[in-house]
Amino acid sequence: MVRLASVSSTVTRWRTEAYQRLHAKIAAVVGDKTAKAFDKLDIRTVGDLLQHVPRRYMAGTELSDLADLQPGEEVAVLAEVARTQAHAMQGGQRGRGARGRLEAWITNGRHGRLNLTFFGQPKLIDYWEKQLHQGTRGIFAGKVGVFHDQLQLSHPDFVMLDEHGRVVGGSKANEAMAEVSRADLIGIYPATAKLRTWNIAESANLALEFFEGADDPLPASVRDRAGVLELTEAYRAVHQPRTKPEAARGLERLKFDEAFAIGLAMARRKALARSHGSVPRPRRADGLLDAFDGSLPFSLTLGQRQVSDQIFADLAQPHPMQRLLQGEVGSGKTVVAMRAMLGVIDAGGQAAFLAPTEVLATQHYQTITKMLGELATAGTLDAPEHATQVVLITGSMPAARKREALLAAASGEAGIVIGTHALLSDQVQFAELGLVVVDEQHRFGVEQRAALGAKATSQPHLLVMTATPIPRTVAMTSFGDLETSVLREIPAGRSEVSTVVVDTIAAPAWVDRAWQRIVEEVKQGRQAYVVCTRISISDVLGYDGLEVVPDDQEEAPKTPAIAVEELYGDLTQDGGPLSSIRVEMLHGRLPAEQKDDVMRRYAAGEIDVLISTTVIEVGVDVPNASMMVICDADRFGISQLHQLRGRIGRGEHPGVCLLFSSSDPMSQAAERLSEVAATRDGFRLAEADLRLRREGDVLGADQSGRRSSLRLLRVLRDQELIASAREIADGCIADDPEIEDPGLADIVDKIESPEWLERA
Repeated sequence: MVRLASVSSTVTRWRTEAYQRLHAKIAAVVGDKTAKAFDKLDIRTVGDLLQHVPRRYMAGTELSDLADLQPGEEVAVLAEVARTQAHAMQGGQRGRGARGRLEAWITNGRHGRLNLTFFGQPKLIDYWEKQLHQGTRGIFAGKVGVFHDQLQLSHPDFVMLDEHGRVVGGSKANEAMAEVSRADLIGIYPATAKLRTWNIAESANLALEFFEGADDPLPASVRDRAGVLELTEAYRAVHQPRTKPEAARGLERLKFDEAFAIGLAMARRKALARSHGSVPRPRRADGLLDAFDGSLPFSLTLGQRQVSDQIFADLAQPHPMQRLLQGEVGSGKTVVAMRAMLGVIDAGGQAAFLAPTEVLATQHYQTITKMLGELATAGTLDAPEHATQVVLITGSMPAARKREALLAAASGEAGIVIGTHALLSDQVQFAELGLVVVDEQHRFGVEQRAALGAKATSQPHLLVMTATPIPRTVAMTSFGDLETSVLREIPAGRSEVSTVVVDTIAAPAWVDRAWQRIVEEVKQGRQAYVVCTRISISDVLGYDGLEVVPDDQEEAPKTPAIAVEELYGDLTQDGGPLSSIRVEMLHGRLPAEQKDDVMRRYAAGEIDVLISTTVIEVGVDVPNASMMVICDADRFGISQLHQLRGRIGRGEHPGVCLLFSSSDPMSQAAERLSEVAATRDGFRLAEADLRLRREGDVLGADQSGRRSSLRLLRVLRDQELIASAREIADGCIADDPEIEDPGLADIVDKIESPEWLERA
């Protein structure tokens, strides 16, 4: 994959006035002090501010629902005063310097109740009491707190309204709030303590004035086909609406712009890739591939054969293959990738296999050399006629071994070169790179794939693999420049895996029983995994140096997670539950040689139980493993739990996966675990994952859901819009392949700019 030829490393000048104004620094409109306050909302330009839309709207006569307020939330609510009560303080004195307290209770008249608390001198208490008399209505804004188990706003800002929604009272300090409240509809924006919703509305109005008069960068033909408003009109409809349908129409334009921009960039990338020449690598008979197929001890599934046919058809073309292969855990993607690589070797090329970690790269090296057998022994006396070499290149390899591997890659003797990010370094060269295989795509960015592709004299073919099933709309949004193949069929010989959620607080006896069950499995000749989120209890960070944060929370749980080293000590000490069997630890801090030795001995059956971090998440294939315990399972995401569970049940023995959790049974974490326990269908789980945690950053490496480059789109909710925008974008590229239209060029440049890619 390559960057667009029309895109420079930095965008120095926008072609349209609209984009020049949208990318003006927000300080030019609202001033430096207010601009700094917007940093917390990740709003730095005029366009960012205009894209920051209200989460809801209310009319001056429409009372707010108070039942769904959450502690810590910044809110603005329209409600009616139910009653007030003044309290004297400092021994009841109301003289000079005395302070009092006023409590007020507001309601929407149906359900929900909120307490307001004010502190001040008697004259202020008297003023507030007059403003907040029973039956009056107002807008009250502040941060929701809890006092005596009741929700409250402490010292909220407020303005009072009459029955027609007109401002009739409130603090002079709230003039901005009062001004915004005079609109037909009041937009309630995502806000902070320093930026109340009316401050944001006031700033948005200034941004609208700044943008006024700029031509719409979207061609009229595109707007007509999409049926959307002109851009200035859309911004006005969102930030200064007269009716809710008008606001909805404005929002539809802004969401279309996001979907169209991504679709246009993806369509351009695909068109650009097809415009580059690539050496055709048609399948050759009676070569290495046929020899490999003849040596396989099993039959390929129908799905494997069909996907291989798609890949071989792509490889035979004079333009580079750009294909995404996604498949269920254990669906046999590695075999499909191997057949593609061997086909390219038969056609005179080399293949590079890029893996995200050294552990995984090493496992792939071991798996591929084992499957090839004597076909991987080129250069030896007894090597078969069509044999090749397979080499591994990682950052921690001994210098002598690395030099040998580099020489084999550069000379062309190695047909398959497997490695980590080390393959991207300048010292790695190829004689005839014909195919790049990228494993676990979500851990690599566009730039990294392009860096490897640049090592070829002509554009190499690209096969991207992921074992995390991707919903169709996410694939369209984030991998729209790739053709997609799907492996759903599981090869014969795989067994069922039952999954049970264990509440470690409500049912501690189940924990003891789990360790007993592991011993029973081992005595029957089988093996097990125990997975923890972190290596040591002293770690501030989580598994292998990555912060463990549940997908649906912004902060990690306060209770310390179980760690590999401590659990290993507890389970294997004299009299410990697993002291009678062979147990080893595996985690990312171990030296590479030690990790390899542990995995080799576990695969050979010399170790009964591995207590591990998520280094066993992908690529580990031990058919004899039948049981897995995942500690603190609520700290993992759905896709990761699915990946981990895929390490068992890979042979003839049925598997058992126990998900240990101490989370609240009513929490979203518990819902996540229930979804995993209910099915092994990875595509169903992917939909559930997306529904629960939103899309995360579907265009980059951040999968947490906490920060998305998509401001307005939601890929499940907006499927039809995304598909429609993509179709229109494809048409634009077909009509204007060089993107000479200035508005379209600016749209693509924004997506491809370093600033956007950094956010993505």
